Amino acid sequence: MGHCSLFLLSCLLWSFLITGTHQLQSSQTQVLLQIRKHLEYPSQLEIWNNHGMDLCYLSPSTQVNMTCQNNVVTELRIVGDKPAKVKNFVGFAIPNQTLSGSFSMDSFVTTLSRLTSLRVLSLVSLGIWGPLPDKIHRLSSLEYLDLSSNNLFGSIPPKISTMVKLQTLNLDDNFFNGTVPNWFDSLSNLTILSISNNQLKGTFPSSIQRVTTLVDLTLSGNDLSGKLPNLDKLSKLNVLDLSGNSLDSDLPSMPKGLVMAFLSKNSFSGEVPGKYSQLSQLQQFDMSFNKLSGKLPASLLSLPNISYLNLASNMLSGSLPDHLNCGSKLQLVDISNNRLTGGLPYCLSTESGNRVVKLGGNCLSVDSRHQHAESSCIDVPVKRKPSGEKKIVVLVGVIAGIFVIIVLLAFGLLMVCKRYCPLGISEQHLLHKAAQEKSVTGFSSEILSNASFISEAANLGIQGRPACRSFTIEELKEATNNFNNSAILADGSHGKLYRGTLENGTQVAIRCIPSSKKYSMRNLKLRLDLLAKLRHPHLVCLLGHCIDGGEQDYTVNKVFLVYEYVSNGNFGAYLSEDIPGKVLNWSERLAVLISVAKAIHFLHTGVIPGFFNNRLKANNILLDEYGIAKLSDYGLSIVSEAAGNCGENGEGPKSWQLERLEDDVCSFGFILLESLVGPSVSARRDKFLLDELASCSSQEGRQKLLSPIVLATCSQESLSIVVTITNKCICSESWSRPSFEDILWNLQYAVQVQGTADGEHHR
Repeated sequence: MGHCSLFLLSCLLWSFLITGTHQLQSSQTQVLLQIRKHLEYPSQLEIWNNHGMDLCYLSPSTQVNMTCQNNVVTELRIVGDKPAKVKNFVGFAIPNQTLSGSFSMDSFVTTLSRLTSLRVLSLVSLGIWGPLPDKIHRLSSLEYLDLSSNNLFGSIPPKISTMVKLQTLNLDDNFFNGTVPNWFDSLSNLTILSISNNQLKGTFPSSIQRVTTLVDLTLSGNDLSGKLPNLDKLSKLNVLDLSGNSLDSDLPSMPKGLVMAFLSKNSFSGEVPGKYSQLSQLQQFDMSFNKLSGKLPASLLSLPNISYLNLASNMLSGSLPDHLNCGSKLQLVDISNNRLTGGLPYCLSTESGNRVVKLGGNCLSVDSRHQHAESSCIDVPVKRKPSGEKKIVVLVGVIAGIFVIIVLLAFGLLMVCKRYCPLGISEQHLLHKAAQEKSVTGFSSEILSNASFISEAANLGIQGRPACRSFTIEELKEATNNFNNSAILADGSHGKLYRGTLENGTQVAIRCIPSSKKYSMRNLKLRLDLLAKLRHPHLVCLLGHCIDGGEQDYTVNKVFLVYEYVSNGNFGAYLSEDIPGKVLNWSERLAVLISVAKAIHFLHTGVIPGFFNNRLKANNILLDEYGIAKLSDYGLSIVSEAAGNCGENGEGPKSWQLERLEDDVCSFGFILLESLVGPSVSARRDKFLLDELASCSSQEGRQKLLSPIVLATCSQESLSIVVTITNKCICSESWSRPSFEDILWNLQYAVQVQGTADGEHHR
């Protein structure tokens, strides 16, 4: 009895160990449930409602199939019941046909990308809609991607070209538009490429000729035009479907291993190449509804594996040989609506068995009820009437008259300009001149003079804030006690910063900038108006400005920018451990960094073109009385000649002895670095510190370099995410640095991971 009990106990322990080994990670389960939420709880995923069951152990079905390995999801296939392709879709949600208006494709892909081990992803007929974001490339392990029968639109993301493990890419039955990408040769493992029934335009991508791994190529139902190049180098290609486009060249060479070719409903012309008789593997060949001419190549009918041959609705002429041996597998031949004459070979006659032959609309001597007269199938040369001398004279007269009218209009326009531009210099000319001088911002006159280029995102944070206005120099003198030295808050490369109090009691910070002499009064006002429209919850609000110069003077002495006063100190001070009680913990640091990243992302994308070179450093990040972070000194390069990101006296990233492009991503990387190591360590300013940061993958390296507050309050996974993105930001190769969208995603993910760790710690 004791031996039996011991045996049962051993079995129980063994089964427990096995279950524990293959149990899906809790973070993966949360991602799957979040995916179900994004898809608005489709009936196909009701099986996921059983919270007590490991989702990896659910039985697969035709609608949902999931595979797990080593506690993570590696395959996810979901087939919904939404219409395959919504009619009259114009880019907005349609009730009961697409997901609702609150669906965000960007957020959905962000969630999907957390399944980092995913190799197979198939999401079909789920009503997904919106542009497919570039961040889909984060699923770098994908080998199979199928998003067919949804409502995706816009261009196909270029970053897909970096998904080098992809073997199958299926985007059929969507609304992708724009030109067909030409980077497919970057996908060296691609075997199936299918993007049929979309709205793609342009020429056939030449890069496809270099994808020698292709087995199946389907681009039907688009609007491709121009020449179809030779495809004989695609030695593994079995299926080619380019039907329903506007290709208008002669037929190219084809790979000898081709099994099925569908080229119908294009504008191919010329004769069917004789080399097609060498396509011994060909089973189905459809060239109907084109403009092919010449004789019908009888050798196609004799191919050993041909079963379906459709050459209908072309301009093929001539007759077929009487003694033709058709292929034994040939089941259907359609040569209707051409210009064929003569009789039919026996293998195409009605007495030749169950073979279907369609031949109406020709001039054949058989089946006379459905044939035209032989004369209608003979080309009759068209006589062209020579143009008379009178027509030439009339044409020359019309051209001369148009030229005279254009000259008169140009002269009249010149007179109007002289009348309404008394000084000979219009405002548009001034703007154009400033643009030609290649200012640091590179803004064109159209951008400067048209505030409607500001993104709708600029509406964020405007509510409750006063409108930007012009101040007089007298108001500012009164606010600062005549710019008394006691009111100076800082003095740097962009001039002095004063603290002041307006007449109504509002506390302000006033930046005095020595203006660039290359900006006229008018041009400078346009630049200030553009700067004033930058409103965001995490930008220090610009309340107004003052220009020190006369209206008739085209030079400006100084520019004063009046900001809200943010009273609670700067981010750098809260990273120093020399101030007990004020040091920010890891979660608080992440909150500040995310706020600033949002502000910078807005500066880059909220106006066209974006504001770059924004003097990013920890001391320019201010915290208000509620602890909300706000970026100051942004966009000053639009009105100042001072250099970009870095301050004077070795202050800021420039003092690091590194050769690099000084951009906002790199500068933000140094803020991330300071958040990790603290200002006292980052003050070393040497390349050796960066090498040490790269070694932070080990626990020993982190203990040696990182701030004790960070180590005491962070989870290891959250910390790893931030260390990785920091290394990418400060990389010396500018092309390899991430976008602010990527930075923001990683920081938000770090917060989520930290929150999960904190929750488990408190249980």
